[in-house]
Amino acid sequence: MFSRFREHAETAPDAPFLIRPDLSVLSYGAALARTAQLANLLQAQGVRPGDRVAIQVEKTTDALLTYLAALAIEAVFLPLNTAYTPEEVRFFLADAEPALFIHRPEDEAAMADLCGALGLASRLTLDAAGRGTLAEGADAQPASLSFGEPAPDGLAAILYTSGTTGRSKGAMLTRGNLASNAAVLVEEWRFTAQDVLLHALPIFHTHGLFVATNVTIAAGGAMIFLPRFDVAELIRLMPRASVLMGVPTFYTRLLGEPAFTRALAAPMRLFVSGSAPLSAETHKAFQALTGHAILERYGMTETNMNTSNPYTGARVPGSVGRPLPGVELRIADPATGASLPQGEVGVIEVRGPNVFRGYWRLPEKTAEELRPDGFFITGDLGRVDERGYVSIVGRAKDLIICGGFNVYPAEVEAVLDALPGVAESAVIGVPHADMGEGVVAVLKASDPALDEPAVLAALAGRLARFKQPRRVVFVPDLPRNAMGKVQKNQLRDTYAGLFAREPTG
Repeated sequence: MFSRFREHAETAPDAPFLIRPDLSVLSYGAALARTAQLANLLQAQGVRPGDRVAIQVEKTTDALLTYLAALAIEAVFLPLNTAYTPEEVRFFLADAEPALFIHRPEDEAAMADLCGALGLASRLTLDAAGRGTLAEGADAQPASLSFGEPAPDGLAAILYTSGTTGRSKGAMLTRGNLASNAAVLVEEWRFTAQDVLLHALPIFHTHGLFVATNVTIAAGGAMIFLPRFDVAELIRLMPRASVLMGVPTFYTRLLGEPAFTRALAAPMRLFVSGSAPLSAETHKAFQALTGHAILERYGMTETNMNTSNPYTGARVPGSVGRPLPGVELRIADPATGASLPQGEVGVIEVRGPNVFRGYWRLPEKTAEELRPDGFFITGDLGRVDERGYVSIVGRAKDLIICGGFNVYPAEVEAVLDALPGVAESAVIGVPHADMGEGVVAVLKASDPALDEPAVLAALAGRLARFKQPRRVVFVPDLPRNAMGKVQKNQLRDTYAGLFAREPTG
């Protein structure tokens, strides 16, 4: 991706790359110069090819350009969710052993202690306004760098994901994974240098960092770079954009705004949704209001994008479309791995240049989830219809997707079970009109005085906000099958309407 970025910067240096909310513009040429300063700073901090650069900061221009700087010097970019607590960050730093950690200045005390305990000496800071030792250090560096041509199979990034049991896993993505997926999406979604993407996604996640950013760079287009999702800002800036990429929450919020009208949406070329299932109701309501059919696609951390509804042709509500060119997809029997006939439900498996190298320092887990023939077992349950369209019908591992973020029940349950007064817990996701799924904790209490406010208060400092249950319910016993396994399907059915009347926002 860096090669494409440099190519655009050298051939069209004055072309806009990032457009800030105040409408000031950072050109491709200026962005390359700043990237060179950041790359020189990383090297001055001792970062060498193959070293990890971990970063947990707010979304800013320098934060994004640090990703490109890491690519430029063949380092490995490791973005961390800004909602992670210091205790959660401890695991990632201990596992990845980065050569450099970039964090927020307000976290200085906690991160100094943490990095000291882990023996991580090199740290820089960056705040939400773009200030800090990262920015100051880059300012003092030369704005040029001798860039090489790294091998496509070189490691570009590690993004941590997780299963519903066990430790978090670092998905290793190569330069070839990222470049091939971006090139395919440029063609499939008809991106050009004239496109302006309204970018309101976080950049620690595949969707905002790789799909949105890499596709824009591959096409030589521009991004209106918002620090966070703000529906009023989307509406204000939409007349200057041609494409919006978002999670379903973006679209439910837009539909709730009187200022979001058919006339406002008319000049837009494309609306894309992903990271969580888009309800058929939202799809239909959006099309009825705007005349635009949202293009839903399907991807994951380990594979980037796998399928997409077509740019030209039927965009089917409730479907994630057909496999992308170069991506093979099959539906397999969860127990045997045997391929299933068209129309039957099974585990989705994919193979292609988009599929990751494996899990960082977990060869046994890599072997479990990557078959010998190269197919990756996604863990998602789906079917393929007679037109080749894929529909996802469930998740084999009880993954919860809340507002586009993955929540893994086992992690939340471990924290709940450690609380005084909790005998046992089960964490489930149930339909939520705004967030896609809402996290619900179902508890068996050993202390009859334990209540919902007390549990929610206890979790506030122990889990990232998106992982915290929105509701806590108490039961005498958790339902189990004959083998003693908690019946989460039964719990999901019981509490399916829990958020039916919860207001959005």
